[in-house]
Amino acid sequence: MQRIAEAGSARKLSRRQYLKRSGKAFLAGAVLPWIVPSNACASSGDTAPNSRIAVGLVGIGAMMRGLIDIFLERPQVQVAAVCDVESVRVGLARDKVDGFYAERSGQASYRGCTAYTDFRDLLARDDIDAVVIATPDHWHALIAIAALDAGKDVYCEKPLSLTINEGQAMVEATRRNGRVFQTGSQQRSELGFRVACELVRNGRIGKVNGVLVSVTGPSVECHLPEQPAPPGLDWDMWLGPAPWRPYNYELAPDLKFTGFPNWRSYRDYSGGGMTDWGAHHFDIAQWGLGMDGSGPVEICPPDGKSHRRLTYVYKSNVVMERTEEQRAAGVEFIGDLGRVMVNRGYLETDPPSLLQEPLRANDVHLYESRGHQDDWLDCIRTRSKPICDVAVGHRSASVCHLGNIAYRTGRPLRWDPETERFIDDDEADRLLQRPMRSPWCL
Repeated sequence: MQRIAEAGSARKLSRRQYLKRSGKAFLAGAVLPWIVPSNACASSGDTAPNSRIAVGLVGIGAMMRGLIDIFLERPQVQVAAVCDVESVRVGLARDKVDGFYAERSGQASYRGCTAYTDFRDLLARDDIDAVVIATPDHWHALIAIAALDAGKDVYCEKPLSLTINEGQAMVEATRRNGRVFQTGSQQRSELGFRVACELVRNGRIGKVNGVLVSVTGPSVECHLPEQPAPPGLDWDMWLGPAPWRPYNYELAPDLKFTGFPNWRSYRDYSGGGMTDWGAHHFDIAQWGLGMDGSGPVEICPPDGKSHRRLTYVYKSNVVMERTEEQRAAGVEFIGDLGRVMVNRGYLETDPPSLLQEPLRANDVHLYESRGHQDDWLDCIRTRSKPICDVAVGHRSASVCHLGNIAYRTGRPLRWDPETERFIDDDEADRLLQRPMRSPWCL
């Protein structure tokens, strides 16, 4: 068997005029005869401030720690505002942004970034072109739709939504407002995943019979004990549309905590590992199967009999199963002529020769992104759909949500991907949405 290691795509990573593409794209990994890295774009130097895309960052937590550095390093971006419900954290983010631009410009007195504790104040600014959202999942839909309605382009972290109903509303708002929306499922912008999906889409493993997707399980009800909330945190705003409950450190740690908080484990805020890693790996499965605009037609929870694992069945009779086994591959495509196994930094085929034959001109060539955030910025300039457009993110998140609903009902479900409703199952249909705590609503 043959393996290639893939270091990922570029990490260095409106109502305004947009500048020429700048920066560099890097493709790392094995040199395959059918993969020709694009020439790096020549840097055009610094960019005039009135030509930059003014960006606001909402949700200054673990994910934004990486994103803020990426957007600060982009000369075509001006980070103009930051927002978080924790006043100390958002103040530190503002100071970081101002410090970066002060050093780059040589103006020690630079003060151009504004800190907000309510996202609505940030969105009210006409001079903000685009918004990056990295809040807990239960806030994604409300903030994204408000940003779209305010005329902003949106980059929203995965999973796109907390419910299928929310995802539908986000797609509708994006199209209604003519905005550019990138879902943060960045594996689509990584070389190894694109190569894997091109192998599958071009029949290199023959007829696809099955897919194995490695993710952990669903979220659970939250019964954490009450603890004193840290000063500076607006706990009621952190909860937002979620049911009220007392503060607990596990959900929103203080500034001394440098890892990822555990709100993903609880149903009111997330779908657990099913939507966390599922939004990555089910997304790649959908891409490889050519199902970006559709989904499975049957979902069966494990029953200890005919279904050992959570099982999805597509109209083509492809069977996709969720596994928790420790495997090198996050996604494995199984065909009658071979297999393709892929994960971050890992691509393996059986037989190894599958990686040696170049793509032909008439083969399926999938969208090639020069970097997930750069792809979004490029599409803001060209007003085109990015590699993980909102509709793609919605369909991939829906696969995750459908699995969680099957776990909750404990029985096989039939799904109509055209109407996005369950077939003859009112009880399951009620789980497509959740009530929001007043005054919040879609």
